[in-house]
Amino acid sequence: MARRALTTTAAALTATAALLLTACGGGSGDSSGDIEGADKGASSPSASPSKATNADRPDLSLPKDLKMVFDFDKPSDTDEAAALDDSANFIRALKHAIVAQDPNDSAYRFYSRAGAAKYAKSQIEAWMKGGWTPTGRDQYYDATTSKSDDAKAVLVTFCRNQAKSYSKDVKTDKIHYTKESLDSYLKYRILMQPSADSPGIWQAQQIEVAGKAKECQQ
Repeated sequence: MARRALTTTAAALTATAALLLTACGGGSGDSSGDIEGADKGASSPSASPSKATNADRPDLSLPKDLKMVFDFDKPSDTDEAAALDDSANFIRALKHAIVAQDPNDSAYRFYSRAGAAKYAKSQIEAWMKGGWTPTGRDQYYDATTSKSDDAKAVLVTFCRNQAKSYSKDVKTDKIHYTKESLDSYLKYRILMQPSADSPGIWQAQQIEVAGKAKECQQ
């Protein structure tokens, strides 16, 4: 098989869903135990008005054969806009680490904590075990944001179409092409909170990914 959906385990998703519902008041999702795109408790600090400069942020560069497209409308709320931007950076950082074949890459750890960081590391390790790296065009769209009642967290949701995103063998550069199907569509829910260490940075705390997301079909 040339692609599997990016998801957490059922047990992890159960815990994540409970946390998300508590923080932001709604939502549910399905899950499976597959690996993203591959061959088939933290504190809650208040948001800081200051912003980290580009120099403070890690390198998220990707190879030319991998294009990530985030077609998001910017929210009017500044916190929600910042959380949405850094949720995209978390996904970029995860891809950056997979390309680097480094489960301890500093980029994803900069943009994540708790369950989201553990999830990212498990995904990177799975890709490394399979001997794969991502290639192609990866599209994310239909983003929504919802601030928690205490304004200390933002729930970010968005869709993904991975129909043109493929896995490539690290040693041979052979690309594992797949045809578009319902498996190509996923729905993400990421709980974002301001970083306690880096003002202006929002970090993913928990992540839930539902495969075969019919509502995301374009």
